[in-house]
Amino acid sequence: MNRKPTIVAICSVVLCVMFLLAGWGTKAAPGVTAQPAVNFNSPAQSADLVDINSASKAQLDALPGIGAAYSQKIIDGRPYRAKTDLVRKKIIPQATYDKISKLIIAKQPAK
Repeated sequence: MNRKPTIVAICSVVLCVMFLLAGWGTKAAPGVTAQPAVNFNSPAQSADLVDINSASKAQLDALPGIGAAYSQKIIDGRPYRAKTDLVRKKIIPQATYDKISKLIIAKQPAK
């Protein structure tokens, strides 16, 4: 039994996968710029989160599902120990919280 073609086929597949994972041989369409991958676990991403304990009314209004009324309720309900306090204190409904939970944080003041 000759295994040479099988080994060649496996090596070819492995090389193709490596090229695809490395992004080799891919070009963006004209006028399209490549965007870096987003890592939601990186510390830089936490700087983009809206702090519900210190955000302005305008910053809160910009969140999806949060309008003038909810942003004022969020401000009036401060301080929050955790972002889940928004639902626990009945400031916003669960469905609205689900829309913004990955966009907010409840930072604690320095002691």
